[in-house]
Amino acid sequence: MIDKKAPMRMCTGCGETFLKKDLIRVVRDPEGNISIDLKGKKSGRGSYICKNIECLKKAVKSNRLEHSLNCSVSPEIYERLEEELKGE
Repeated sequence: MIDKKAPMRMCTGCGETFLKKDLIRVVRDPEGNISIDLKGKKSGRGSYICKNIECLKKAVKSNRLEHSLNCSVSPEIYERLEEELKGE
């Protein structure tokens, strides 16, 4: 039996590498809409945040999400991300 490698992704906030399933994905779809993709299946340009509120604060302060998605991110998305992190 062949062992598959688990997909790894880098957190936009802290820059550390984690398993893809342990991160929250923020995606910009082809129409330019930004949304939170909890399943990781939506099509489009994605950026990942680990489930740490401090990493989200770093990403917001330095505009890392906007830079990685190549567009501006609305405050509502940041609020929803913060709610998602506090809910876990």
